[in-house]
Amino acid sequence: MDHAAVLSLYDRDMREGAQPDGPDARVERTGGVVRQVSSARGWNGVVWSDLDETDVDAAIAAQVAYFSGLGREFEWKVYGHDRPVDLAQRLGAAGFTAEPKETLMVAEVAELALDAEPPEGIRLLPVTDAAGVDLVADVHRQAFGTDGSRMRDQLLARLAREPDTVVATVALAGDVPVSAARMEFVPGTRFAGLWGGGTVPCWRGRGIYRALVAHRAHTAATLGYRYLQVDASTQSRPILERLGFEALTTTTPWVWVP
Repeated sequence: MDHAAVLSLYDRDMREGAQPDGPDARVERTGGVVRQVSSARGWNGVVWSDLDETDVDAAIAAQVAYFSGLGREFEWKVYGHDRPVDLAQRLGAAGFTAEPKETLMVAEVAELALDAEPPEGIRLLPVTDAAGVDLVADVHRQAFGTDGSRMRDQLLARLAREPDTVVATVALAGDVPVSAARMEFVPGTRFAGLWGGGTVPCWRGRGIYRALVAHRAHTAATLGYRYLQVDASTQSRPILERLGFEALTTTTPWVWVP
């Protein structure tokens, strides 16, 4: 993979050319940044910026003022190659707080190892209704130790109003949900994004996460997407590398709370 070329394509298609990630969101381009504005239950933040030392502080202040006026928490998503080089430090000085750093990983679907089947006793169930979304939210709560209600609301809205833009799957041991994940599509781009992959603690290390990645990759290939993209945690990165994903850069959410 030509890392520089794929990263440039990702920046152009998925960040500078970002599209709303749900039916209640809109994308705005103003003052050298591309931001998404959504409801209080959706994702609000800056996905791309074209700034330098002369205008970065004013742009940060403008975004704080804008989202403050809406009463919204928002995220400035900083990638390792973003400019200026001290963007993260400037955000910290402006009152933003960094969340854990992740790695942007990309794979060509045609080059992936897609032979991972679910372990014995595990079946994969497509999520198509509110009952399935409740199972995904339950896994999210157990796997990540956080409230999954916002993710639940967003997934329900997309399945109801934009079903062609998301695929969600839950892994069941009998009737018990033990892992879940989703894949999001951006029409007109070459990237499909893998999100929310998590397994409840007592079921980890058995190959379920790997099987869910392979399952979604098969779907992406069927739909004609060339690349899969994921913001990988330190736990998922080794699994993804073994499947054929390559690290392109890092990404860190910087969060501002009104």
